Amino acid sequence: MASKAGSDDKEAINEQVVANIYGNMRSELSQLYTKITELEMEVSEHSLVIGAIEPLDHSRRCYRMIGGVLVERTIREVLPAVQRNKEGLEELVARMNETLEKKKKEITEFELKYKIRIRKSDTNAEEEEGSKKEGSAQGVLVGPAGQ
Repeated sequence: MASKAGSDDKEAINEQVVANIYGNMRSELSQLYTKITELEMEVSEHSLVIGAIEPLDHSRRCYRMIGGVLVERTIREVLPAVQRNKEGLEELVARMNETLEKKKKEITEFELKYKIRIRKSDTNAEEEEGSKKEGSAQGVLVGPAGQ
């Protein structure tokens, strides 16, 4: 009888370990979704800035926020940097989407292996929305045309 009780404890521990691993995997997936969304918003902001300053005179003054410091430059200097940043962000989003797909597949395989079924009372998505933080965005401010 004692050995039977011991095996029940071992099985319960294994179930708890599997549940913890699964919870961590779901948490990582949620973090990836959040980060991808944040980066996509930054790409959108870069597109807006590029659209706003591209048609202007390239010798015109503008201000760019770099690491919390406002720096005066010309559009000619700033535009290529903003375009490079946007391209880099787009590449990063693409790589993170690949990672996301791999993680989804890994979770699906884990669910099948351990016969995990999801209950509808999962509130992780609502908690994650409330804990979003702002990224360190770089801004551009264009000065008046006559100066």
